[in-house]
Amino acid sequence: MQTKQKAVFLDRDGTLIEDRGFITDTKQVVFLPGVFETLQKLQKRFLLFIVTNQNPEYVTDIQVSEINRYIQRCLAEEGILIQEIYVCNHLKTAQCECRKPSTYFLEKAAGQYDIDLQQSFVIGDHPSDIQLALNAEASGIYVLTGHGRKHRNEIPAGTFVVADITRACQIMISDQARSIIDNCNSTGGYYE
Repeated sequence: MQTKQKAVFLDRDGTLIEDRGFITDTKQVVFLPGVFETLQKLQKRFLLFIVTNQNPEYVTDIQVSEINRYIQRCLAEEGILIQEIYVCNHLKTAQCECRKPSTYFLEKAAGQYDIDLQQSFVIGDHPSDIQLALNAEASGIYVLTGHGRKHRNEIPAGTFVVADITRACQIMISDQARSIIDNCNSTGGYYE
């Protein structure tokens, strides 16, 4: 019997690239330190996806697509394969089925790529990323880059917190990853 794949679902702004508000041009894209090396390591064990909420009041679908293609191209030049970039381009008030923390895109990926969500991770700098992980029964890792410090007091007790994606990767690829995260969740503590 073939085992299911494991995946990492990454937030975009504030996790992979600098959060500069509403990015409308590729010239505004600046990758955070260590992102390339980190994703190169992660893809040896996980399929990689990006899941992002974008606000249609400030960025058009065309702008979002152009920026995502640029990000995917930059990562590909570093030997990094992003399986899919999933975008919710609806307003918060739209009550759509795809906006994080809805599991819509994770379920879609799980079906298409035969992913075990319980063995997968969600990494992001917003409370919605952590709630997404909880909703999908995946492991959530909250990073303090982007808006991470600003919203830290809004995340559930027991959330696994690290400085950045590089530190998240170090934990995820360690042999003790699951026990470290489970211990943090059960004790209600943070790990940095």
